[in-house]
Amino acid sequence: MTGLETLMQKASDFVWGPALLIPLLLATGLYLTIRLRGVQFRRLWGALYLALVVRRDRDSEGDISHFQALMTALAATVGTGNIVGVATAIALGGPGAVFWMWMTGLVGMATKYSEALLSVKYRVVDHRGEQAGGPMYYLARGIPWKKTARTLAFLFALFAAVAAFGIGNMVQSNSVAQALHESFAIPQVVTGALLALFAAAVILGGISSIGRFTGAFVPAMIALYMLGTLVVLFRFADAIPHAFKLILHDAFNGTSVTGGFAGAAVASAIRFGVARGIFSNESGLGSAGIAAAAAQTREPVRQALVSMTQTFIDTIVVCSLTALVILSTGAWESGANGARLTQAAFDTGLPGQWGGWIVAVSLSMFAFSTILGWGYYGEKSIEYLLGERVIPYYRILFVIMVFFGAIRSIDFVWTISDLMNGLMALPNLVGLLLLSGVIAAESRSYFGRVRGS
Repeated sequence: MTGLETLMQKASDFVWGPALLIPLLLATGLYLTIRLRGVQFRRLWGALYLALVVRRDRDSEGDISHFQALMTALAATVGTGNIVGVATAIALGGPGAVFWMWMTGLVGMATKYSEALLSVKYRVVDHRGEQAGGPMYYLARGIPWKKTARTLAFLFALFAAVAAFGIGNMVQSNSVAQALHESFAIPQVVTGALLALFAAAVILGGISSIGRFTGAFVPAMIALYMLGTLVVLFRFADAIPHAFKLILHDAFNGTSVTGGFAGAAVASAIRFGVARGIFSNESGLGSAGIAAAAAQTREPVRQALVSMTQTFIDTIVVCSLTALVILSTGAWESGANGARLTQAAFDTGLPGQWGGWIVAVSLSMFAFSTILGWGYYGEKSIEYLLGERVIPYYRILFVIMVFFGAIRSIDFVWTISDLMNGLMALPNLVGLLLLSGVIAAESRSYFGRVRGS
């Protein structure tokens, strides 16, 4: 590891360490939960109905429907974290890490709600007639101290633009190429070329094209993965109560050495459960607000309600299914980690090679969807920094990097990606705290009008 790589790794470890970002993310989510009087619990079922049944506000300004905005955001978050991240959390923190992942998701729903509300409230119409919003806009337009506001907005857009090429691009295409090579012996150069071709077909058309594609693709990929997990859980139904018992007991008591598992303290369960939960649902990073700003709606609160279901679906539903498969099959005691642990669980739960195939195909679909979602996030960040004229060049470069990510070693890209993701969150969280009064006032106004209508 070179001196620069070592420096970047230390910076990433500090940003994501127990002294900075993790407690700040949790504290912000908890504060917003209290200030909004538990909106994620009081309004969850109505939000799911709005997102999955109503789907759109007709005759409203915006580029894509509520549902398409949700699916675009889910495309970016339902990814490797749901397969690899959950497995890593259990391997390093024990079954108790799942409980702390749940807690992170529940308070993160209030954070996601707040990001979407502000993104719609402060969005603008660009020169192409499209909506532009997200943290850079609500930081710049909402915070009254203009120099501070512009600085925070610039930093967020800069970090997001860099992260889009890392965690949202090369890291994902590399994961797909490796998974398909190991499972089906497909050459990585072939995977890279196909991924770049498919990404170009969607991304070059802009948010309308991305929204239409993710609106169909994301529900199908989640349904396929859930079907696989439910088949395993049906076969191991007797072990599910014990899996829940493990989660709840070990969250507060730690995990003793058993099988190939080395044991874990309560502190490890909290650390890895929180960190992997945040990695999976991205609540607090601000990225999903960029997609929310494109939604067709007259009411910021309506899109905020839809957007908070993203964290619920990602963490409370999809991550939980992965965790239960790993725990109920007993694979967590094997000593495996990451994607290999999830694959071992599916191999145990399904006959023949079906388990490995489901993990490989699901990982590929999840990673490809992340490329699409982050392609849009990076585009809007670049647009904020350099203007609309660079967007065609950005899209072409983004597609090219999909190919190179699949065929090159990218260890250093992982480090840079983790650091940029963490740095994105810092200005965003500052903005959420400073604008929490606006969030609360908008929410009171909307719910008062709805109740009185």
